[in-house]
This record gives sequence, C-alpha cells and structure tokens, in this order.
Amino acid sequence: AQYGSCSLRKMGVMEVLELLDQVVDESDPDVDFPNSLHAYQTAEGIRRAHPDKDWFHLVGLLHDLGKVLILFGEPQ
Repeated sequence: AQYGSCSLRKMGVMEVLELLDQVVDESDPDVDFPNSLHAYQTAEGIRRAHPDKDWFHLVGLLHDLGKVLILFGEPQ
C-alpha cells in the first residue's frame, strides 16, 4: 500500500541508474565499479547469451534498480 500509488517520487529509468551509483551494496562492499555498470554488463551478457529474448535484456538492466530505496531510508 505504501508504494503502490507511486506518490513518493517518480523517476525515469536513467535517473534511477544514475542514483544507483551512489549505493554501496552491503552484499558487495568490495566492488570497485559503479552499480550502473553492473546493470549494463548484466543486460549485455544476457543479450549475447539470448539475442532473441529482448524482454530478458531489459530484466538484466532493471534487476537491481530497487536498491536505490536505500537512499530514501529503506533498509538493505
């Protein structure tokens, strides 16, 4: 109910990808590259492995976007 109305904030995917670079993931604290790069690498890896499944490429790009909720006070 808290998030269903999208009344807290609205952002485009590119905005969220940029914010993702501010997140330090507790499960991967030693990663030396931006989280957005991980999203692009995941999407590209899926595209190479499954070129005919464009929906799957998109899932690879979007899979970690929810991590930005950390920046708005949500726990990891």
